[in-house]
Amino acid sequence: MFQNQNQVIQSSTAANTPQQTPAVTPDGILQQLRGVSAQIPEVSPLTSQQREVLRKLGHTAKNGEIVQTSISMIGAEDLVSQAVGQSVDETRAMIDESGRWEQVEDELRVMLNGVSSANLIRRQKIAVVADRAYGVGSQLARDPEHAVLVPHVQEIKRLKKIARRKKPAPAPQPQAPNTSATPKA
Repeated sequence: MFQNQNQVIQSSTAANTPQQTPAVTPDGILQQLRGVSAQIPEVSPLTSQQREVLRKLGHTAKNGEIVQTSISMIGAEDLVSQAVGQSVDETRAMIDESGRWEQVEDELRVMLNGVSSANLIRRQKIAVVADRAYGVGSQLARDPEHAVLVPHVQEIKRLKKIARRKKPAPAPQPQAPNTSATPKA
């Protein structure tokens, strides 16, 4: 009888314990991101120049009053709607869709910041481990019993010296003399 009660208590405790979500791998996330990206319509990377031109052209869209007044104008006269090729409802749908995609964009920025921050922490932890290994290895390499560490310590010293070197500034390009504007005597 006690055995059955114990099994019932363990079963109910296990059912009440929240299940942990398994951690995903970077490869799994990449696969999911590529799958989602393939489902998003109109995804095409732009050059920085193209982005700048579109930002300037889309500046009006950021001004809500101009957009709302323009929508009113489209609805006030059929000729305006025909000339712009959009009805009031189509224009409002475009605005709504743009706003929802801005939410997606914001969420992706937050996610990217989180992933980037986690990577910075990982790299910092790796640097701490590497520095500790070098410190311990340097101390142990002084003892002939641990002579196998000497080449490792020397290689790390060499690599650190290379990393500390400043890269030379690029040499200035000689300018060709301007022969088009020669002064007449």
